Amino acid sequence: MAIAITQCSEKLGYLILQLGKNFLVYMVMVIACNGLHFLLKPYSQPRITSDVVVGIVMGNIPFLRKLYDEFNRTFGFIMDFGMMCYMFALGIEMDPYVLFKRPNKDAQVAYWAIFSTLAISLSLTPFLHFFTHYHGLAFALSLSALLSSSASPVLTRVITSLKIGKSDIGKLVIAAGMHSDLICLVILSLCYIFMPDDIYCIAHQSVRTLKSTIKMCIAVVVQTLFTAVVSPIFMEWVNNENPEGKPMKGSHLVLSVAFVVMICFPSTMYDYSPVLSAFMTGICLPREGRVSKWIISKINYLLTTIFFPIFFLWVGYSADITKLKPLDPVTWIRLIVPVFIVVSGKVIGTLISGAMLGFHWQESVLIGLLLVTKGHFQIYMAIKVLNCNHSDGSSTGIMSVVTLFFTVVHAPIVVGHIIKRARKRAPTHTNALQLLQPSSELRIFLCLHGLENVPASINFMEISRGISDPGILIYVAEIIELTEHIAATMESGEALQTNTIKDKAVIEMREQITNSFQTYVDNDGDGITLKRTLALSTINNMAQNICVLAEDLMIALIILPFHRTQRQDGKLDAGNPGFRYVNRKLLKNSPCSVGILVNRGFGSIEKISRSEPSLKVAAIFIGGRDDREALCYAGRVAWHQGVKVTVIRFLVDTSAESSRLAAYRVSLPEKEEEMGLDDECFAQFYEQHIVGGRIAYLEKHLANASETFSTLRSFEGEYSLVIVGREGGANSILTKGMNDWQQCPELGPIGDVLSGPDFSKSVSVLIIQQHKLRGEIDGLDEDFTVM
Repeated sequence: MAIAITQCSEKLGYLILQLGKNFLVYMVMVIACNGLHFLLKPYSQPRITSDVVVGIVMGNIPFLRKLYDEFNRTFGFIMDFGMMCYMFALGIEMDPYVLFKRPNKDAQVAYWAIFSTLAISLSLTPFLHFFTHYHGLAFALSLSALLSSSASPVLTRVITSLKIGKSDIGKLVIAAGMHSDLICLVILSLCYIFMPDDIYCIAHQSVRTLKSTIKMCIAVVVQTLFTAVVSPIFMEWVNNENPEGKPMKGSHLVLSVAFVVMICFPSTMYDYSPVLSAFMTGICLPREGRVSKWIISKINYLLTTIFFPIFFLWVGYSADITKLKPLDPVTWIRLIVPVFIVVSGKVIGTLISGAMLGFHWQESVLIGLLLVTKGHFQIYMAIKVLNCNHSDGSSTGIMSVVTLFFTVVHAPIVVGHIIKRARKRAPTHTNALQLLQPSSELRIFLCLHGLENVPASINFMEISRGISDPGILIYVAEIIELTEHIAATMESGEALQTNTIKDKAVIEMREQITNSFQTYVDNDGDGITLKRTLALSTINNMAQNICVLAEDLMIALIILPFHRTQRQDGKLDAGNPGFRYVNRKLLKNSPCSVGILVNRGFGSIEKISRSEPSLKVAAIFIGGRDDREALCYAGRVAWHQGVKVTVIRFLVDTSAESSRLAAYRVSLPEKEEEMGLDDECFAQFYEQHIVGGRIAYLEKHLANASETFSTLRSFEGEYSLVIVGREGGANSILTKGMNDWQQCPELGPIGDVLSGPDFSKSVSVLIIQQHKLRGEIDGLDEDFTVM
């Protein structure tokens, strides 16, 4: 009895020791994968690249392979279960009903890529006897389907991580990859039924008979139909019982998991692959609803944190490098032939579909190269073939893993070419004043609400003219809401064409505006090129209409009138909420810099002299990109002989108690970087304009927002126009707290104070916001168009 207890204790201690060793190896694997992924980030390599490399290295460390040998059976169980979860989640994210719809552009690209790859693969499969001793139509189709597939999860992550997911080519590649994955996996799932035996080793080994094949086929069909019919009803009931915003009931979670398990297992009882059974079940489940989202999120978390590190360790262990035969020509044929089939098939298919759809051949080639991408399931299948067909030698598995590795590692290079081509096709104009070359013409889109905006707009043109060479190009556009009355007077189908407007009031207003501007240009328009256009649409679509016009006309600065107008008593009225909506939408989505002009007497100023200063303008500089943009505009205004510009820089008072706040202000690295850009910009501006005396300069050392407000109030009667950045000194101590009592947040903290009802009745304000790229690709928006 004592001997048995001692043996049991020793066995238990040995198992605990082995468990500790395995856990230690697992933790090392996780750390190594994360570390290599971090090192490869500058090269934009996807996560799977570092995982494969680390897996092969750790899987072939000699003193660890003995540990792997003891863990081999458990390895196989974990791999099969993890891949079942992976394929089930992948199936849920796919929509099988797209197969029954008319093919759109994405589907046509995927279909042609699959068809050409299948054709090449099927024609070469009879000569691939060096891969395996299996042959026949089912095997040929299965192998061709694997080569034709694209790993849509990996491809989607690559595209989105490289910041082209919102572009036209990025969306097309993601959708085409999903189509390709769905079709090829369905082909593989169906071909599996008719294979003579289990050549892919993803189920129990058995000899197929006609009777067993028929039983398997019936089981798969019944399981699929049952899932497609019953699961939407069950899922809808669970979703209705667990509305959004409330935690899901535990009993319903248990029922959902039990239901999923129940519908997955029937076909496996007839020797059908549990991995493919999970996929077929997944594609029949509804994608929408809390249950599906919960299942996907939990499975993806399980795969990322636990399964993938073990998976790639298994891959490295299975691909034994010591059995590689580099001097054997067959070894390299095993590498070259699959790569040739996949690359040539995908590229030829996308070239054919691209020619039919009108794509440039360069983009078609790049799409084909991205659709080559393979992933976890393809690697899993390659290792399964290696483990079951020992007669082929380990060389086959190693070269298969290397082949699949090369289908991923090239993706960042391909995306780099896409971005490079997109930059070449992007408009060459500069959409920010700060980046505008001195020799470049400034293009301004000057918006008006009506005749009341004409005098202020003409004065704005006068002070913005700069030097006559290169001068400025100004598009004057009325913002006119498309009402039912105006729409009724227009010709059908030509609503946006100015020559179709029949409303007499609109026609007369436009003629008066045109005459006023043309008279000014004819008399005093040296260096000004005037053009006319019109922004006519509903309020909801007005901002988008202006953005499209600004992009087409390569505008650098849009000037908008404030939605509130000055009354006879000097105060601003309640304003037009529709025009305010347009202004706020443009500030968010504009393709260039935007300025809002708050007119309080600026339009009533008599003709500005060109020989001596007659207009006092102040530019406030606290810091930030918008203040830098406002400073650049002030430099252009200073070239006018009749304008006296004073730049007032607000600095944080570092004395007394405020020194602690000042130190906090620069503690964050991004703020330090922003302050460095501010100092560099201001130093250059100081050298160009202030040293020579063209612009006056004042410094105000302030401690807090209260002192900022007091300083702003002192501008009463000093200046006719104040130029400020919209988010001047964002998060600055000097504006901290001003946002709490803003009336018009679209004007920013300083602009809102200067435009407030309790402020001046004679100081006009120009608030400027610098253009911000919507994406993170340097010099290119994420939603670029290249096709």
